[in-house]
Amino acid sequence: MTRRYWNINLEEMMEAGVHFGHGTRKWNPRMAPYISAKRKGIHITNLTRTARFLSEACDLVFDAASRGKQFLIVGTKNKVADSVARAAIKARCHYVNKKWLGGMSTNWSTTETRLHKFRDLRTEQKTGGLNHFPKRDAVMLKRQLSHLQTYLGGIKYMTGLPDIVIIVDQHEEYTALRECITLGIPTICLIDTNCDPDLADISIPANDDAIASIRLILNKLVFAICEGRSSYLRNT
Repeated sequence: MTRRYWNINLEEMMEAGVHFGHGTRKWNPRMAPYISAKRKGIHITNLTRTARFLSEACDLVFDAASRGKQFLIVGTKNKVADSVARAAIKARCHYVNKKWLGGMSTNWSTTETRLHKFRDLRTEQKTGGLNHFPKRDAVMLKRQLSHLQTYLGGIKYMTGLPDIVIIVDQHEEYTALRECITLGIPTICLIDTNCDPDLADISIPANDDAIASIRLILNKLVFAICEGRSSYLRNT
C-alpha cells in the first residue's frame, strides 16, 4: 500500500479539540500508549499518534476506493447523525446514522429482504401506487415506509456487505464493530481514551464527543475516498 501525504495538521487538530479525552477515572489502560498527558482531570491524546493512524487510514481507504471497493460509515449518536450522512453522501458511501439493527451485517439475508421491501414501497409511493390501497392499508404501508427510511435509508443502494466499515464511536457502535469482527470486515474506528484500541483494524485515537473533532477525522477520510474513486474512474 503506497503511503501518501494527506495534509494532516497538528494545529488544526488541536483547534478541533481532537486531543481532549475523557476524565482520568473513565479510561481504558490499553489506551496508555496513545495518551500524552493529564490536564485538569482529563487525559490528553497524543496527536502525533493520531496523525500517524489517521494517515494510515487515509492510505487504506484511498487504496480500497481506487479498486472500486464499497464503504459503510456508522455513527448513530444524535449529534453526529447529520455529519455522518453528509460525509457518506459526499464520498458516495453507504451509512447508518440512526440505529444499528442487530444482525444488520451478520444476518445479511434478513437485511436484504428488508431492503427489497423498502425499495418496493418507495417505487409504489413514487408511482402513486399506495393511493390504490384501501385507506387503512395505505396508512400502514406509509408508516412502514417511514420506519424503513429512518433505519435503512442510508443503505438503500447496498447490494452486499461492505468492504470497509468506518465507525465513529466504539462504545456506541459496539454491536456493529463486533459483527464486522465476526465477518472479517476491515474496520477503521475513532477511539477515545475509554476505548479498546485493539478491536479495530485501524484505531484512530481522537475525541469522539466533539463534533469538530469527528468532522475533521471524517473529512480527511472522505477526501481520501474521493481521491481514490477519481483514480478508479481514470483507470477504468
